[in-house]
Amino acid sequence: MGAKHTALEKYFGYTSFLPDQEETIDAVLAGKDVLAVMATGSGKSLCYQLPALVFGGLTVVVSPLIALMKDQVDGLRANGIRAATLNSSLGYGEQKIIERVIREGRIRVLYVSPERAVQPFFLSLLAQSDVRLIAIDEAHCISMWGHNFRPEYRRLRVLKERFPAVPVIALTATAIPAVRNDIVVQLALSNPARFVGSFNRKNLTYRVVPKARYFPRLVAYLNEHREDAGIIYCFSQKATEDLAEKLRGKGFSALPYHAGLPDAVRAENQEAFSHGDASIICATVAFGMGIDKPDVRFVIHTDLPKDIESYYQETGRAGRDGEASDCILFYSRGDYNTIKYIIEKECVDAARKDAAYRKAGAMLDYCETTGCRRKFLLAYFGETYPDERCGGCDRCETPVKVFDGTPVASTIIACIHEVGERFGAAYIADVLSGSKSARIRENGHDALHAYGSGGYTRDQWLLFIQELVMKGFITSTGGRYPVLMLNDRSRAVVAGDLPVPLTEPRPEGVIAPEVEDDYDETLFLRLRQLRKVVADLEHVPPFVVFHDRSLKEMAKCYPGTGVALLQVYGVSEGKLQRYGRRFLDAIDKHCAAQGIGPERRSG
Repeated sequence: MGAKHTALEKYFGYTSFLPDQEETIDAVLAGKDVLAVMATGSGKSLCYQLPALVFGGLTVVVSPLIALMKDQVDGLRANGIRAATLNSSLGYGEQKIIERVIREGRIRVLYVSPERAVQPFFLSLLAQSDVRLIAIDEAHCISMWGHNFRPEYRRLRVLKERFPAVPVIALTATAIPAVRNDIVVQLALSNPARFVGSFNRKNLTYRVVPKARYFPRLVAYLNEHREDAGIIYCFSQKATEDLAEKLRGKGFSALPYHAGLPDAVRAENQEAFSHGDASIICATVAFGMGIDKPDVRFVIHTDLPKDIESYYQETGRAGRDGEASDCILFYSRGDYNTIKYIIEKECVDAARKDAAYRKAGAMLDYCETTGCRRKFLLAYFGETYPDERCGGCDRCETPVKVFDGTPVASTIIACIHEVGERFGAAYIADVLSGSKSARIRENGHDALHAYGSGGYTRDQWLLFIQELVMKGFITSTGGRYPVLMLNDRSRAVVAGDLPVPLTEPRPEGVIAPEVEDDYDETLFLRLRQLRKVVADLEHVPPFVVFHDRSLKEMAKCYPGTGVALLQVYGVSEGKLQRYGRRFLDAIDKHCAAQGIGPERRSG
């Protein structure tokens, strides 16, 4: 067995590589500069962590967020790998100790921020060390054409200039061809080997749901997933706090996260989520790259993301352990008005403004497509999906049925006209469904021709209105109290010049179907509880101890010995020594109580 395979099994507990990992690692081990574009969950970090063990010396990893560095370091240490981070959260004494052990050659993997990586003192420290590899994570941040441009990344080319003989690997999960080329140029990579993996996250299911009355549907979904962890993205800081408070009122352990919170509160909330003390985090995009939690089972957007790259990266936080997970977007075309406002405010340069509008338009197209959503996403990144239907999006699970909705649209348009284009969607739906509300009676709108038009429920009228707004047949003013108004397309419908295809209403139930797994669920839950106890004792997130996938394998094969436990996915020799006895004891106790004999157990 070669050095890389030995390290893979001994330190990481894996017996084989994921697609594209081995080729990327081989290029790094050959001393080449590398650009690796690999989907979240495809094992990017192994592409520099494993070479760090084979090379010896010091591997420097540039990473954008302190929380992400800490989680990575905790994970490496749990596997018996000497790792550290130098960041602003450390005291002066702690930093000096780490600097000393770096000079002494006692650190294999060092994580630093892009700001620190280019400081003269740090470059001098590296010059005194045996640097064998430099890794730049989230490398798309270097490109002004990327979705998360960070100017400080532009200065990282100094690393290649100061250490030209040291191979550099740049990694990202989201980069269109123009951004890939920009990364190579800005980092001064020398004829790099390029590896662009598949963007297809097979374990993720994509759904777009009309935003009308989204909160009851959100709560219904969360009630079906109370044992799961998830992220809910909101557009504004206030929205994250309001939603977290409303969810706590419904009995969910939800916390907000945004850049406006005090540093200590933000760190505390993130740690509570990572350690499993809070199951839901309501966050702005500030919570994007700082997540290394593999068992996020759902990512929900309550507002329209500004572009496909952001959406792909944020949904990429789900299911990093390979387990089935949901990506749900509550969509209203009215959110596009907010995005346009931001583009006009933030993009002074005409070229960047045009690019931002094109990206926002692609996001709208994704939401409104009647075809496979996975196919759409992959095509955006230049990848062809071979099948017509993926089976992992709402369009493919239940193909939409379209009918001639011109009469329905005409009724809605007539109602908007009759009320003087002064009310929002909920009020129009109340009128059309024949609501007995005092407000409608006081306005005299119970006497309108459109009142109580029949045939559909209030919620179905809302969905039709939402679809008409999505498709531009009527206009929503946006803002806190959006008003429905008519436009040229509305008038063309009334004139009989423009047909309106509408989607047949679907039954409103749970947003996502449940998937059965073949493992002992009682044992799995007991092992999760034990993992939480062990993690709290060691002050690390639970996934640093074992991933859910590892626990499910234990709950399926009932390992009875250390040798058998080593065959479980993700159980390294370091983790066996550190945690094995407690988990084997728990499995033994469960098997004895349930009468599970040796013939059903491995080892």
